[in-house]
Amino acid sequence: MDLVDVDRIREARKLLEGIIRVTPMEHARDLERAHGGPVHLKCENLQRTGSFKIRGAYTRLHGLSAEERACGVVAASAGNHAQGVALAASLLGISSTVFMPTRAPLPKLAATRGYGADVHLHGDVLEETLAEAIAFAERTGAVFIHPFDHADIIAGQGTVGLEILEQVPEAATVLVPTGGGGLVAGVACAVKVSRPDVRVVAVQAEDAAAFPPSLAAGGPVRLREMQTMADGIAVGQPGPVSFAHVAAKVDDVLTVSEESLSRAVLLCLERRKLVVEPAGAAAVAALLQYPGEFAAPVVAVVSGGNVDPLLLLQIIQHGMTAGGRYLALRLRVPDRPGSLVSVLSRVRDLGANVLDVEHSRISGALALGEVEIALKLETRGPDHCEEVHAELQRAGFTVVG
Repeated sequence: MDLVDVDRIREARKLLEGIIRVTPMEHARDLERAHGGPVHLKCENLQRTGSFKIRGAYTRLHGLSAEERACGVVAASAGNHAQGVALAASLLGISSTVFMPTRAPLPKLAATRGYGADVHLHGDVLEETLAEAIAFAERTGAVFIHPFDHADIIAGQGTVGLEILEQVPEAATVLVPTGGGGLVAGVACAVKVSRPDVRVVAVQAEDAAAFPPSLAAGGPVRLREMQTMADGIAVGQPGPVSFAHVAAKVDDVLTVSEESLSRAVLLCLERRKLVVEPAGAAAVAALLQYPGEFAAPVVAVVSGGNVDPLLLLQIIQHGMTAGGRYLALRLRVPDRPGSLVSVLSRVRDLGANVLDVEHSRISGALALGEVEIALKLETRGPDHCEEVHAELQRAGFTVVG
C-alpha cells in the first residue's frame, strides 16, 4: 500500500486555505517541570466545528467527481466527523446524510443538523452506526465518507503536522489523540519527512485501545468491548489504510486511564481556559500520566472541544476527585447540642468547603450517646486532605472513614 506523502499533504493545505483556521499553539508552562522543558498544546478544539475533522472531510469531499457529488454523501460518526462532513458538504453544495449513535451527545447532534446534514440515529456503538451508513450508501448510491480510513482524510489531517513544525520547529515529541488513526497517521507523515527524529506518539483510552493488539497481530484487530468517556476515540478496529500508516510511521502507542482523561479535561479548563472533550484531552492526559517520559519540547494535540455540558460537569467532578480535591469523612461525636457546630467550625478554620452533611443516630456501630456525621468537603488538593484529616483527629473527633 502506498502511504500518503508530504506533497499530498501540502496540496491539501493549499486546498484548505480560507476554509480552516490555523489553530493557535498554547504554551503550557505548568506542565514543563514534569517533562524538563517546553510543553505546547496545539488547540484544534478551536478549529471550525470544534475539532480537526473538517480538515480531512473537506479534502475528501473536494476530491469527489461531479457524478459522485450529485449522488450526495453519507457518513457515520459519534459527532466530530459528522460535523466536519456536514460543514464541508454545505460549503461544496453537496447533500449530506449522517448516521450517529443513538446516545450521541445532544450538542453534537444539534450542531450537525445546524450545518445542514440529514441526521439519523442508529446503533449503540459506532460499528453499528457505520454498518447502517454503508448500507444506506449501497441502497442510494451516496458516497460513503469514512471517518479515518482513506488517503484523502489522512492527507487533510496531516496539515495539522505541517502547522506543528512551523509553530514549534524544535519539537522533539508530538502526542496525538488516537481512535481510528487518521489524525496521528497524517501528523506522522507530515512530520517525519523533514524531522525523522521527532517521536510521534499515538495516545488511546486504555479501555478502547485497538492499536496495541492490532500492531502485535500485524493487522487490524477488533476489540470485543469498549468503555470510555472519550467517545470521540472509541473505535473498535483500525482500518487497513490507517493501520498501514500507523505501523510504518508512528513511534509508540500509549494508553491513558479514565482518571487521567478527567484530570486532563479539568486542567485544560482551569489552567488553560480551554473547553476540551475527553477524547481531545487524551494527549494532555498522557503528559499527566507519564511524567518525564517525553523529550522536550513536547507538542500535545488537543483534538476537539465538543462536549455535552452535562458530561462536562460529571468530568469536572470526577477530575476533582482524581486530583484529591474532594474529601469524604465520617466522624463520631457526642450526641449533645453544639457537636455539629463544633465540627463544622473546625472544618471552616481549616479552609475546607462543606459540600454535603449527613447527621445520623441510627447505626449498630454507634455507642449510646454518639452520633455519626458524614461530610463531603472540597479541598485544595491531596496535602490539604491529609491536613484536614489529621487536624480533626487532633481536635478530639473520632474519624472512622
